[in-house]
Amino acid sequence: MVSMPGTFEMALIFLAIILLFGAKKLPELARSIGSSLAEFKHAQKEGEKTLKEFETTLKEPISDEPVEQSKVKAMAADLGITVEGKTDDELLDEIRSYVPADQ
Repeated sequence: MVSMPGTFEMALIFLAIILLFGAKKLPELARSIGSSLAEFKHAQKEGEKTLKEFETTLKEPISDEPVEQSKVKAMAADLGITVEGKTDDELLDEIRSYVPADQ
């Protein structure tokens, strides 16, 4: 199990940072860390927003009637076949009966 560093450990880490970067660089380092965190949070919020929009589109009901008539139904209607209440597979079978078998 990972535990959070205590006061002594945090003091050692802070001292090491001061020794590595120097006291003059600390404000610049803190600013860059802060801006990086702000960018990360912004990207995270955008990602969550996109995910919620996607989930909303998944929950929207799909209409039973297609917006456009399928090509199979259009072809069957052109041949004079009644298309009401028939699936595309049923219509394809009827269309095949119009085409001679040797072609």
